[in-house]
Amino acid sequence: MKILVTGSIAYDTIMVFPDRFRNHLLADQLHILNVCFLTPEMRREYGGTAGNIAYNLALLGEDPLVMATVGEDIDPYVSRFRSLKLDTEHMRRIPGQFTAQGFITTDLDNNQITNFHPGAMNFSHENRIGARLGAGLAIVAPDGKLGMVQHARECAEHGIPFMFDPGQGLPMFSGEELGEFIRLADYVAVNDYEGKLLQEKTGRSLEDIARDVKALVYTQGAEGSTILARGQRHEVACVKADSVLDPTGCGDAYRAGLLYAIAHGWDWPSAGKLGAVMGAIKIAHRGAQNHAPARNEIEARFKSAFGYSPWKG
Repeated sequence: MKILVTGSIAYDTIMVFPDRFRNHLLADQLHILNVCFLTPEMRREYGGTAGNIAYNLALLGEDPLVMATVGEDIDPYVSRFRSLKLDTEHMRRIPGQFTAQGFITTDLDNNQITNFHPGAMNFSHENRIGARLGAGLAIVAPDGKLGMVQHARECAEHGIPFMFDPGQGLPMFSGEELGEFIRLADYVAVNDYEGKLLQEKTGRSLEDIARDVKALVYTQGAEGSTILARGQRHEVACVKADSVLDPTGCGDAYRAGLLYAIAHGWDWPSAGKLGAVMGAIKIAHRGAQNHAPARNEIEARFKSAFGYSPWKG
């Protein structure tokens, strides 16, 4: 089954603040916020939701279709993907635009402050999803607003089951617009904060939303994750990481695990556990795409954490 990944391709500039944001924010002065966080450590990484999810799917042995709009500065990213034998055919270059750029500052508690320049991502609606792609499963991940709406509708039109992952793009949408995504989607994935915002904007509980899809998944960082599917609630424990270095891209790694499991017909507890394993592997490495376990190492990590392997053969 070909997995179509729509979303952003981005360069991430990641900075580390060697303190805690809360030590420098005065609760009664937030209306006149003017702060500077000194970040002596900085690096530039490959990122973006589509790039990160596709990278993790490749680690699992998949050959995903990557659909995104990119800028004139994309050549290093394209070269990297080609070296990894990842599809770049549907990465549309937009003249006169930068590739999306994320500027992320992480503190000692792994809290993050992100500034994001969308650039070419705002033209994501210029990419069209059709039956000729041959996709059997898709994810509509954070992207340009028009593109996300269009891609959800096109997946539904062509009978491609898809996961709606609003991510940091969730505030762009009204309750009515989010309701349309939920009606069209087969699966919804959010983190704890996004889940609360989704409830607030739609006026519905997550349990209620879950009745309209095959599964609703929400992750809670170190507290693990919960999958609501067909009236059942599956609690998935967090997998202990070798070290906790950088949370950037952990959600994308988790979602890649979910997509892989769905494509291969796994049960929901196993799907969530694979997501947890992928997140634990990722968080022990800096950047969203610097972990590189072999597929058999991922399976061994799963078996070590949960005592069985869902892989067949």
